[in-house]
Amino acid sequence: MPDIDEIKEAKQFYTDIPQKTEGFFLKGTNSLDWGMKNRLSRIFNPETGKTVMLAIDHGYFQGPTTGLERIDINILPLVPYADTLMLTRGILRSIIPASTTKSIVLRVSGGTSILKELSNEDIAVDIEDSIRLNVCAMAVQVFIGGEYEKQSIINMTKMVDFGTRYGIPTLAVTAVGKEMARDARYFRLATRICAELGAHYIKSYYVEKGFETVTSSCPVPIVMAGGKKIPELDALTMAYRAIQEGAAGVDMGRNIFQSEAPLAMVQAVRAVVHHNETPKKALDLYKTIKNKK
Repeated sequence: MPDIDEIKEAKQFYTDIPQKTEGFFLKGTNSLDWGMKNRLSRIFNPETGKTVMLAIDHGYFQGPTTGLERIDINILPLVPYADTLMLTRGILRSIIPASTTKSIVLRVSGGTSILKELSNEDIAVDIEDSIRLNVCAMAVQVFIGGEYEKQSIINMTKMVDFGTRYGIPTLAVTAVGKEMARDARYFRLATRICAELGAHYIKSYYVEKGFETVTSSCPVPIVMAGGKKIPELDALTMAYRAIQEGAAGVDMGRNIFQSEAPLAMVQAVRAVVHHNETPKKALDLYKTIKNKK
């Protein structure tokens, strides 16, 4: 009680200024605990409300994907330009420097390879390992309409329960099989189911018709999945449209690390997401950086 010795009457209590209670900047997350919000604010930039996630977890079911043969050589130079890395614990422990300040989204579902039925997944990482690795979110694949739809949904809900207990958000990743229609109706169904069952944010593919109905009907943030490699201008246009139509960011992999100039491409994507740059100007930026290198 230090004030007993020297009482100071000039304390400022600011009785005329009510204390502000600010709402959290991401939709559907205001009721989450402090730890959840803190982790989400490391994934999503609080100034823009958006994120550029760099997805490099493809090897967990398809091995050394083109562009990911040597993550230490091909991917580490890109890390400074991403907001977060989405990857497996094996790559995190063996290659990513522990000194990195980038947030980590950890792939926690798995169990099958491209040689088998991909929807037959289970939880492949214990919650204690997610805590041990200090991750900001856990990613679980959800196969709505797939052969093992129920199992994948239960995988997600289990991680939501575990994550809520320890303050780690769960990212639901909507998967599309070969026989599933990639249209707004399907993605409205898939994203809404994931959100209703507790996912804190969702990764979903872009569709040209009705994507805004997908983002508006989902009560939590949606990040756009990059999908297969397409020409740079097309990828930048897809990212731009997704952001304009309500996406809270992008989670790109192949359209960055399989680009002719990955370092230029990740910066161009960042310009679209965080600076609202048009696809044409972003492509000009891509070419400028590419030519300098």
